[in-house]
Amino acid sequence: MATVPENYMDSCGCKGIRSCLLCERPGLPDRGLLQHEPHKRKSFIYNPADGVAVGIKNTESDGYWFPFPGVCLIPDFVTEEEEKEMVNLMDKDEWKLSQSGRRKQDYGPKVNFKKQKLKLGNFTGLPSFSQVLWQRMKPYSALEGFMPVEQCNLDYNSDRGSAIDPHFDDSWLWGERLVSLNLLSKTVLTMTCDSLDTFQLMPLLEQRTESNNGITSNLKQSHNMNITQPFCHVDNKLQTNHVPYGEVEVAICLPQRSLVVLYGDARYKWKHAIRREYIENRRICCTFRELSEEFSAGGKEEKLGHMLLQIAIGFQGKSV
Repeated sequence: MATVPENYMDSCGCKGIRSCLLCERPGLPDRGLLQHEPHKRKSFIYNPADGVAVGIKNTESDGYWFPFPGVCLIPDFVTEEEEKEMVNLMDKDEWKLSQSGRRKQDYGPKVNFKKQKLKLGNFTGLPSFSQVLWQRMKPYSALEGFMPVEQCNLDYNSDRGSAIDPHFDDSWLWGERLVSLNLLSKTVLTMTCDSLDTFQLMPLLEQRTESNNGITSNLKQSHNMNITQPFCHVDNKLQTNHVPYGEVEVAICLPQRSLVVLYGDARYKWKHAIRREYIENRRICCTFRELSEEFSAGGKEEKLGHMLLQIAIGFQGKSV
């Protein structure tokens, strides 16, 4: 496993209301940091074998499930040796300080999302090691036709209290699918929705056995395993239940070296986050994005999009 550079804990890149453990130390000036309230939502765990969210055992969501489309989770997408080589290459390049205890490396154009303007800047393409990753994505149906035009590497570390708050990725420039490679340690991707609309929870008609009990075990246990066992249907006394989206959260457990794809509702309806408590060691996430329809064939910015894409898939890039 790659080591953390010596200067990793020297400074903080947080701005505004965001914070990490460095700027939360006692005695520092109060700048109105974001206060995180205790999690009060009904908790579910994503089951990739069936594409559903299943209630966590011994909580009020225990015994319920609902469909959770728009997620493709691919375990062991890279080998241990490939992981080590990629991290070593990243660590030879500069990591820039970012919000909430993270560091980053960007491979993409210079973008002002608020004003919806972009410049090529110093964009020279995606890094060379990503070419083999792109080729490996092609056989998966969820990644059919995926053309990566931007890559962002994020470096998380438990010593800094690294995290990322619930958010939607931009949809003006970036397209349908968000593709993330999880390196160095496992973590949990937390999905939340702020909608006041209600939806239906279905009773989990399941005979729990030793072989499938992990589906609805507590989250800490599920964090340490792959949840792939499908559930079966038998009689049960539970009734359907309608709840607001805003009262529910879904945990997607990401094993080390796994690849996750978010699209559809998981991309546009549910915000995603990485909570501080699920960063146990150093973690690197490589996120790849594709162009939106506006920058694709037939779109208003087709020519600019084509130019960006040709630069990106040259795979000769340096971080900007």
